[in-house]
Order: sequence, then structure tokens, then C-alpha cells
Amino acid sequence: MPVSLRKARTIIRKTLEKGREMEFKPLSVVVLDAGGHVIAFEREDGAAPGRFGIAQGKAYGSVMLGMAGTAQMQRAETQAYFMASVNGVYGGQVVPVPGGVLLRDRKGAVIGAVGVTGDTSDNDALAAMAGIEAAGLIGEI
Repeated sequence: MPVSLRKARTIIRKTLEKGREMEFKPLSVVVLDAGGHVIAFEREDGAAPGRFGIAQGKAYGSVMLGMAGTAQMQRAETQAYFMASVNGVYGGQVVPVPGGVLLRDRKGAVIGAVGVTGDTSDNDALAAMAGIEAAGLIGEI
């Protein structure tokens, strides 16, 4: 089951709402499909213009590795050479920190990823999960 544009827009809207509710700094949110292609992206007013690359890198690493941002960060801490090599393979597009959230179907298959940036990485992941749950999907941080 691919992630529809409607679901992607719901994820973004609800992620941004959660960020405002929690008084986070302005967020940027991207939703990718299972191939790492952008379905939708939004950057809140006041968010730095370079935030697309960070959000995309968080989500891209998650979907390409089948490993959420938290697991990527742990891997980078214990095996920095591995994540450096991965980043070389993917042209420097991987940002291995929380805020990259895998989207899975009910059988556990990866169907895409969400990348959120703007506040702390943990807060980015928290906001992403609110959006994912509101869209009725399964997220893995």
C-alpha cells in the first residue's frame, strides 16, 4: 500500500499542528515513498530555508536503510565508519538522527518515511509520530 498524497498531507498538517501545540520552533516536514521520492513537503513560516535538505536527509536515510533515525544515530555512535560509508554511497544525503521516521504497513513492510526538522531531534520525532498516527499509519522512530 503506497502512501497517498492525501495521507502525506494529513501527516504534514498534523505534524505541524503538534509542533505549534507544543510550542516547538518552526518545523519543516517531508514525506517520502518507499523509493525515497518526495510525495509532499512543507516548511513553516520562520523555518530556515535549508531545512528541506535536513528533513529529506532524515527521511531518506530511514527509507533507504530500513532503519529509523534513532537506530541510525545509535549505529553512527558505535560504527561511525559504517554511517560514513553509507553517506558516501548515498551522496551525503543521509542525516542519521531522530526525526527520520519509517512508515510501515500492517505486515511490517516499509512504505515510506517522514522527515521532520526545526526543533530538537527528539521533538521532531515526537511531532512526526503525531502526524503519522493521525493519518492512521504505523511509524517507527
